[in-house]
Amino acid sequence: MPRRLFPKKLFVITGGPGAGKTTLIDALRAQGEACVAEAGRAVIREQSAAGGTAMPWADRHAYWRAMFEKDLAAYRAASASGRRTFFDRGLPDLVGYAALEGLSPPTSAVEEIERARYADLVFAAPPWRQIYAQDAERKQDWAEAVRTYDAVTRAYIDRGYRLFELAPCSVEDRARFVLDAVA
Repeated sequence: MPRRLFPKKLFVITGGPGAGKTTLIDALRAQGEACVAEAGRAVIREQSAAGGTAMPWADRHAYWRAMFEKDLAAYRAASASGRRTFFDRGLPDLVGYAALEGLSPPTSAVEEIERARYADLVFAAPPWRQIYAQDAERKQDWAEAVRTYDAVTRAYIDRGYRLFELAPCSVEDRARFVLDAVA
């Protein structure tokens, strides 16, 4: 079998909330892979600690901007490292989130997202009812989780990425599949 070559070693794992993305990223990190955590949760934690309002239930525009800045910095750092890196969501997720929430991001930010390219192959974790759970940072209900999946995957497709939908299986099997696919 011929090896797949990816000029960009930056791989995104996207999907709706509660579909196992972060668990998969944690498993890849445990195997020594370079990984980037989801910006959304980090922004919520930072804003909660600082008494800020850049959160999806307070100021969605500020939340979008904070995620954009964090994601763009992570993208640039990973690009400069030259190391294979897995992202828990990527910049195009922000386009999907904006569409879902009816936000109009700044043109300059959208242009930056268009220029920041990841590997063509994007892994999508579909909604998975059996593992979905809300928490202090994930307040979306099941229906919104499904809509989020649809919006973020559409953002990648519209930008010419190839999506591979991950099967609902053990995190070990998902990690093995992802690593085999990018080898």
